[in-house]
Formats: sequence, C-alpha cells, structure tokens
Amino acid sequence: MDGPTDRVRRPPGKAVYVPDDSTLGIRCDLDSERPAPGPASVVVFGGTGDLARRKIIPALYNLLRAERLHPDSRILCTGRRPLDSERFRSGLKEAAARYSRTGLDPSAWDRLAARIDYLEGDLESPALYASIAEALESPGMPRDALFYLAVSPEQFGSAARGLAAAGLGTSGRHPDDPAPYRRLIVEKPFGRDRSSARALNLELQDCFSERDIFRIDHYLGKETVQNLLYLRFANSVFEPLWNRRYVERVEIDVLEEEGIGTRGGYYDGAGAARDMLQNHLIQLLCLTAMEPPAGLDPESIRDEKVKVLKSIPAYSAEELRRRSVRGQYGPGSDASGRTLRGYREEDRVRPDSRTETFAALRLEVDNWRFAGVPFVLRTGKALDRRVSEIRILFRKPPGALFQGTCGDFLGANGLTLRIQPDEGLWLTFNAKVPGRAAVESGALRFSYREKADSLPEAYERLLDDALAGDSTLFIRADETEAAWSLVDRLEEAWADPAAPPPILYPAGSPPPAAPR
Repeated sequence: MDGPTDRVRRPPGKAVYVPDDSTLGIRCDLDSERPAPGPASVVVFGGTGDLARRKIIPALYNLLRAERLHPDSRILCTGRRPLDSERFRSGLKEAAARYSRTGLDPSAWDRLAARIDYLEGDLESPALYASIAEALESPGMPRDALFYLAVSPEQFGSAARGLAAAGLGTSGRHPDDPAPYRRLIVEKPFGRDRSSARALNLELQDCFSERDIFRIDHYLGKETVQNLLYLRFANSVFEPLWNRRYVERVEIDVLEEEGIGTRGGYYDGAGAARDMLQNHLIQLLCLTAMEPPAGLDPESIRDEKVKVLKSIPAYSAEELRRRSVRGQYGPGSDASGRTLRGYREEDRVRPDSRTETFAALRLEVDNWRFAGVPFVLRTGKALDRRVSEIRILFRKPPGALFQGTCGDFLGANGLTLRIQPDEGLWLTFNAKVPGRAAVESGALRFSYREKADSLPEAYERLLDDALAGDSTLFIRADETEAAWSLVDRLEEAWADPAAPPPILYPAGSPPPAAPR
C-alpha cells in the first residue's frame, strides 16, 4: 500500500515532505453503536416563544435533514395565543428560514411541517394536560414523549405537576418498565439559589424520575465543549501534563460585546454570577478539572463533575471578596465609535442598581491533581470582545539554559481551547528563529471550521441526546445544587455592607483586571 508521501501531488520544481504517519485519518465512531432515536412525540410548552422559534424548531428541522429525527415523529407545540395549526406552521417556517444553520429546503420543511400541530391552552389549566394525554393516544401519534419546558422558570413546577396529574409523569416507575418513555427537558435558570434549586428538584422528582429529567445547559452541547473530554482522555500527550506539577494557571472566559438588551427585568435581579457563572463557567471548570471517569456512561461522567465541585474550598466571605472582582458597565463606545449606553440606562433597570454585569472569581480545586493551581473564571457584558475560551498556562522550564538567559522573554507554553468564535485549539511553544540565535513563541492550530463548513448547533446535539435517552450532557440534581452553593456564598459576600460596590467600566472597553 502506498504511504502518505506517495499520494501527495507535488508542484513542479518543488519538493514536499509529508510525514509518514499511519495514524492520520483514523476514526473511531462512538455513535455507531447508538441507534438513531425511534419515533417520538415532542411536546414543546411555550411553542410561540422566542426559544422555540430561534432554537428548538430549527434544531428539530436540522435533525430531520441529518436523518437524526425519525420521520414518524410528531411535534406538538402549546401556547396561549388563539392560532390554528396552519397559521402557526407558517410562522415557524419563517423562523426556520432565518435561524437554521443549513438554510431552508422547501421539501425538508414540508416533511417536518406535516408533523407539527398547535394546541392552545393555559399552563395552569388541567384541561391542557388532559388534551395532551388524549393527543398521545390518538392514531399516528408516537407513544414515547419528550416534554420541553420552554417557559418561564416560575412555571416549571406547575407544568410538571400538570403532566403527572394527567398520567404522563414517571415518578416511581421502575427503570425496566416497558411503558412508553416520558422525558422532561428543563431550561435554565434552574432556581435562583441553592434553596430554590433544591425545592424545584424535589418538585420535579415528585412527578418524574431523576433519570427522566434533563436539565439543559446549551454550552454543554457545543462541539468545542464536548471536545474537552476527547482532547484530555483520547490523547496521551496532554493528560500526563494535566496536573499541578506542570500547570501554572487555568483561565476560563465567557465574554460578550453586547449589553443586556431587553433582559433588564430579569437581569437586574440576577447579575453575571447567577446568569453565567453558576452554569456555563462552572460546567467548563468541571470538564477541565475532572478526573478520568470510569466509563463514558452518563453517571460516570457526572459523578466526576460533582467531585470537582465538592473539592472547591468553602471560602469565608472575606476571602471571597479578595478572590473576586465585580463590575458594571457605564456609558461608552464600541470600536466603530458608536455610543453605548450604560447599564443603569437600560430598560427596566433600577437607576441605583448595584447588579454586576462583570464577575471574576479565582478559586482552587483542592484535590491531588490540582491543589494550589488557581482557576480564574471571568464573564461579562458590553466588553470589547466576544470570546469564550479555556486557557491552560503551563509552568516555565527550570531556571537553566534558555530560562536562565531569557527570563520573562521566554514565553510559557499554553493550550487554548476556543469555544467561540473561531472554534478550535492553539498550542503555543518556543522555537528557534531561523538564521538567528533567538527563541520565539509559535503556535500549532487546529480549526473546526477547516474540518466542517457548518458545526451542529448545541440544541441539535442536546435534543438528539434527549430523544436517545443519553443524559451525559445534561445536569444532575446534586450537580446544580453544588454549583449554587458556591455562587450563594459569593453573593452573600458581595451583599455584606463591608463589600465595595461594583467597579464601573465603560461599555466597549477591555474586561476589568481579574484577581491574581
């Protein structure tokens, strides 16, 4: 068989060397043993809302085009507006054309639209749930059902209770029960603090078995976030270095250029810590710091994530204030000179608000692997960049040879995992400058955009997994409560009269300095 060098087309007059590496292109398809989900009824509560139009329906449409949604599946959307199914489908077609990453194929849309129905009803009315139960028994309607709560958090409990009262819950059902499955997807925010999250968990578990509750964090559905597990545990290059002996510092950023937009009513009662730190950033922390799981099954992976959260020290209020920075954006301008208004000028925000729009926290994971290594988490709005990434900064070589001569001019090795935009990873290293006795930093880059023209949206993967019953990328009850425990202590520290107010930073400016 010809080697890779024999298959290269060489331009005339140029010699091209390609390493003879027989491992290039080897692929192991982990989904090959998982069959495509069978026919199911997807019931979307809040079917006329923004989330359904922008994310859920386009994701189901893309799954249909990728042959990951069974052609006999049905979609039943509920809402309070008096609409007939035909008018409702017309609105969804416009949304799919606008928000689907694959564009609108009329034939594919017609196949999906034929499976979509609309049901008018009030979430507080038992009649709605009785109508859903009746619909699931009608001819041509799959008995397996996935219920998606795309509604306000205050309605999660009442919707779960309504489903259970109509005989559609699974609490107390044995795992081997052959009855049709009933699964519940719950959006964030999941509670406002540990106490409310715990109460909501108990309320949902009274109606559905924990194995049938899928708490969604769309960040876990992103390709580059999923790649963390593959990068760490499918490579012998990185994992031996992934510890306190070689890692100097870990930085996790989720930074945004936009302000709060129209979310003032919600955001002013939440802030950056509750809105982003408690879920997205802590999930990235867990995947970065977790130990190798016993297997790739959902519980093994989620067990290790919970261990990370339990390894974070219970810092005092004073210590948390030293370890954190909070800020609030004021009036400013973007790179083009466009004027940006300050947070307190946003709609539905209190004029004297102390709510943070930027939060940074330095903490440690006090276990054998990472004891003493700082993890710095930053998130904020109205900044000069939009970027989500994880940076692993490695320790410099000992103080001999190049380090002894170059000092601070010898760059540290680093691994950057870019979640968005420009999804991929960068490995920085030092090398000789051609023709000179000099050392210079360089980088090896892997770009997802060079491997695929279009990456699946997070909601596509998460809906596909929920239909298949795979809860790996969803959050378990004890996991969300442990994450809230950390944020609760931080919020209490900030609420103390001794705490300084949020620092003011101009909209469109670089993020405030993180705690060292």
